[in-house]
Amino acid sequence: MVLNQEKLAKLQAASRTGGKGTPRRKMAPKPKGPGGEDPKLQAALKKLQVEPVSGVEEVNMFKEDGNVLHFAAPKVHGLPTSNTFAVYGNGVDKELTELVPGILNQLGPDSLASLRKLAESYQAMNAQHAASQAAAAGTKDDDDVPDVVENFDEADKKETEVDKLD
Repeated sequence: MVLNQEKLAKLQAASRTGGKGTPRRKMAPKPKGPGGEDPKLQAALKKLQVEPVSGVEEVNMFKEDGNVLHFAAPKVHGLPTSNTFAVYGNGVDKELTELVPGILNQLGPDSLASLRKLAESYQAMNAQHAASQAAAAGTKDDDDVPDVVENFDEADKKETEVDKLD
């Protein structure tokens, strides 16, 4: 199947839609819902008849492995009568130890047990570290003090003789 180059060039030139100097058409951006939220999410929340819950500063979800899914400034919608809540925003996986001071009042019995295990392992690790440092320090004590090379009393006598001459 051999095509004539002239005929092919003529067909390509004829397929132009806007003329020789027209710019290409760009796709118009689709407008998002209020606050840039996903329209499908908004439709699903509307079906559930949930209302926005205000005053939520952070949300922490505890995982089985001891980590925490932390939402710093989430958007929360909920229907308290049916115990249904939707939390969305930027969630970050964090260790339980990173959030310890402010998270203690949110811990349940399972999380407290994992926190206790973490504390015990931390104490054991510190004890091992202290023991290894003490053992290392015991061998270095002899090396810290330098040997006395000269007699300091004679050097002091020489200084006092020089002071008397002046």
